[in-house]
Amino acid sequence: MEMSELTALLTPEGLRLLDEVGTIQTTAEVTRVVSTLRAAGHRPELVSAVVGQAHLRARARAKFGDFAGRMLFTRAGLEQATRLGVAARHAGRMRQADIARVADLGCGIGGDTLAFAGAGLEVVAVDTDEVTAAIAAYNLAPFGGDAAVAQGTAEDFVSRNFGESHDLRTSSADSSEEAAILRSTRTAVWLDPARRTAGHGETQRVTASDYSPSLEWAFDLASRVPAGIKLGPGHDRDALPADAEAQWVSVDGSVVELVLWSRELAREGVRRAALVLRGDQSHELTAGADAEDAGVRELGAFVHEPDGAVIRARLIGDVARSLDAGMLDHKIAYLTGDAAVTSPFVQSFRVREVTGAAPKAINAALRAHDIGTIEIKKRGMDIDPAVFRKKLNLRGSQSATLLLTRVGERRMAILADRI
Repeated sequence: MEMSELTALLTPEGLRLLDEVGTIQTTAEVTRVVSTLRAAGHRPELVSAVVGQAHLRARARAKFGDFAGRMLFTRAGLEQATRLGVAARHAGRMRQADIARVADLGCGIGGDTLAFAGAGLEVVAVDTDEVTAAIAAYNLAPFGGDAAVAQGTAEDFVSRNFGESHDLRTSSADSSEEAAILRSTRTAVWLDPARRTAGHGETQRVTASDYSPSLEWAFDLASRVPAGIKLGPGHDRDALPADAEAQWVSVDGSVVELVLWSRELAREGVRRAALVLRGDQSHELTAGADAEDAGVRELGAFVHEPDGAVIRARLIGDVARSLDAGMLDHKIAYLTGDAAVTSPFVQSFRVREVTGAAPKAINAALRAHDIGTIEIKKRGMDIDPAVFRKKLNLRGSQSATLLLTRVGERRMAILADRI
């Protein structure tokens, strides 16, 4: 979205038209609505803005639910925005640490800022992009003076208000309202460094060395004030600060983020955490360090696949011991055991039959068990499940899960039932 489009949209006519259009799901709907609005005499920039927002609102429901219907977005901002349920947990961590004010440096369209303000925290939100900052201000308007938005870089915001002070919260470099927010002893910083190229539309991921603000700057700031830093879940673990709590978060089976918590926001004795969210339920595994791996053992009656957050946090060993299980292979994230137990940190499967990984052997097992519907999962094997499925004869009336993996050099197929 360009500023001319946003300006056209933020008028009584534009907002009324956006409400009338509702959400747009498909490309065919986009074409139809554009034709209808242009035929009605609406300006091209307004039509582009309205149709773009209606399409983004439809996509945003997955992250923001019903709130998406009153928010504005950029495509890039929506891609990087935190899911509202996860953002609420960020806000909860702030409240539990007795934080009253948050500086959201790199706020994007304001996903986390909304959660902070909704939790009763005073917030100042900063973004370098003029359009994005304006959209964040629109999204935060219901919170009035408790949520201020400023345009600029995180580095300039800190430098302007606090100079080179060693401790931002005790600096007297500026007496402005913005400075007062960060200088309070009950203030924290939230940082979501831009991990994609600049722009409002199609963007590309960049390497960690090109994040904005830089990680070196962000880590230094976090060493001086309580901070949460949101990173991609695959971030290099060897590059994480040793004194921060690293928390990996998964939502409904997908790992969505890594958050580094510093100073008062880091829990005592916790350096590794896996937070697993499934629907309305949440479960967390914490430890003071990476867990020691469990030993390798022969395939038992059950196979357990650890949640991605557990794998990223390297807490597989702790989960294995809680299940009286071992590793199927020391390089593969499958656990196995004979105990009929499971855990919120794994998906568990009861073994039916084990065969070689060749389609001929698997098809024989499928016929023997009358399997016509199959879920395919794989670890340690370079195959495309969608392509492999075409090689299977699925004509039965029953369903099962097919786990394709290896133990050492042996490739195996495990026919199992999901528990």
